[in-house]
Amino acid sequence: AVDESELLTVPDGWKEPAFTREDNPKGLLEESSFATLFPKYREAYLKECWPLVQKALGEHYVNAALDLIEGSMTVTTTKKTFDPYAIIRARDLIKLLARSVPFEQAVRILQDDVACDIIKIGSLVRKRETFIKRRARLLGPKGSTLKALELLTNCYIMVQGNTVSALGPFSGLKEVRKVVLDTMKNIHPIYNIKTLMIKRELAKDPELRTQSWERFLPKFKRKNLKKRKEPKKKNTKKEYTPFPPPQPESQIDKELASGEYFLKERQKKRKQMEEIKAKQAEAVKRRQEERNKAFIPPKEKPVKTKKASTEKKIDIEAIKEKVKNAKKKKLGALPEEEVKLKMAADEKKKKKK
Repeated sequence: AVDESELLTVPDGWKEPAFTREDNPKGLLEESSFATLFPKYREAYLKECWPLVQKALGEHYVNAALDLIEGSMTVTTTKKTFDPYAIIRARDLIKLLARSVPFEQAVRILQDDVACDIIKIGSLVRKRETFIKRRARLLGPKGSTLKALELLTNCYIMVQGNTVSALGPFSGLKEVRKVVLDTMKNIHPIYNIKTLMIKRELAKDPELRTQSWERFLPKFKRKNLKKRKEPKKKNTKKEYTPFPPPQPESQIDKELASGEYFLKERQKKRKQMEEIKAKQAEAVKRRQEERNKAFIPPKEKPVKTKKASTEKKIDIEAIKEKVKNAKKKKLGALPEEEVKLKMAADEKKKKKK
């Protein structure tokens, strides 16, 4: 009896056996080829590293040609090619080189356990300014967000122009694509990075392999939900009626109803002139009122007077005493007689001493 959990998981350290010439001794029946264009700024780098590309593909018996005039790279199979998937890997190699991935990383695509994914992000956002901001958010300050994503997914990621090139194992590429698409949908990559960190820790526990991880994963909710702007003019639908609308009255019908139809031409003109004069008189009156508005003085605000506080009561008795004391006091210089008497009294006091 074998445990079901062991059947569902791949044993640690297991690798698929490599495809050798013994698996396909007679080679391929027909020649296959792929070509891709590259931008002008990649020409110098490709010209420099092309001998290394030819050497790497030569080990798998695949020819590579660089056309600098047309700006294209071509890979073709040969009679010695025995691996039918080698041409697909060679096609991915030249695609990665065209998308600014360095040769040291792009050559890893020739390994069995490495795949690549080129995610097109240019058409996911309408406005160019918004697209640039979200692409910068994927990189993070000084490339820290991208570096964290590379460590969690074991993938090499290159953000270039309108595409994101990823290189690594299949499980990592799936996570990279999800994070990139969510970032373009205005979901910050830090939320997905937190989820990946939790998953990485949970994968270490063998007991949790067969269990659901939903209870451990964080659930993020949007806090700033923008309300939909309501239009200023709301079109209200009228109730449906099977009957057509009534026919509008013509000018003759209106004249018949008012009796104007039966008037003579002279009377009609006189009535029109009276209506015109009445309108003119109203306009003159209105204009005169607007002119007179400038001569109307503005209303003055009433002055607020402070009422005398009745709380403080006047003490009449105290005022009377003050007046009496003031009367007793003699104002001004003393008369001559009083001055002489004072001087004589002072001299007597001195003699006694």
